[in-house]
Amino acid sequence: MQLFVFILLALGITGLALGGYLTPISRVFLNPLVSAQTWLAKRYQAVQSLITQPEDITSLRQRNSELEAENSHLQVQIVELQDQVTESELLSTLVDYERRHVENQYTAASVIARDVSPFMHYVIIDRGSDDGLRKGMPVITQQGLVGSISAVTAGAARVQLINDPGSSINVILQQSGEEAVLNGQITGEIGLDMISQNATVQPGDLVMTSGLGGNYPANIVVGQVLTVRKEASTLFQTASVQPAVDFSQLDIVLIITNFQPVDISPLIPSPGTP
Repeated sequence: MQLFVFILLALGITGLALGGYLTPISRVFLNPLVSAQTWLAKRYQAVQSLITQPEDITSLRQRNSELEAENSHLQVQIVELQDQVTESELLSTLVDYERRHVENQYTAASVIARDVSPFMHYVIIDRGSDDGLRKGMPVITQQGLVGSISAVTAGAARVQLINDPGSSINVILQQSGEEAVLNGQITGEIGLDMISQNATVQPGDLVMTSGLGGNYPANIVVGQVLTVRKEASTLFQTASVQPAVDFSQLDIVLIITNFQPVDISPLIPSPGTP
């Protein structure tokens, strides 16, 4: 009998629940339980985050350091590749120059040092007497004249640039055919002297070696005229010249090894000599 009553009650409660009649009552009992469970879950997550946060920060910092190191390594590789591409392009250009000027023999050299004195202008290259280099040999790039070898050791050589105060070169103005002397200056600039007053010289005129004086072969590009100074009270005109070569960017140069400079200074009579 009791079992029968219990079954009827259970069926009645199930029917009421399915019919939605017990929803208000269930909310009264279940809502506090749900709220308590939600509060406990939030507290648990906060405690767990507090415990694991130091490990996460340490891991992130370590990963950040690894990424920074990898980035630095990649940047170095990029710079090295860019240098290799630039050097390859430069060597290709120099080889092309050699092919177009087969009358000369060349030795390529890398610039390994630059002058530190404000009064001298030279570079050091990594070729010397062991490579067949001799004092006085002209040094060029694909753009034009750099200078000449002024001192040599077994494995290196010093190149006096054309803008050195001690440099003096006989040149010719291509447009007019007028001869002049190109001199270096302490400031690192180069200028033309001994230009005839009757010569027509204009900015943009191309300046090339004349071959006179025995120090350089003829027809090597030196630069272009920038400004001209002509005064009636002087015997000669003067001009400033923009060199064809950017001396601050010298990396690889060519030495003309089959040209032997000739020292004609002992043959030039000094003033007063009969």
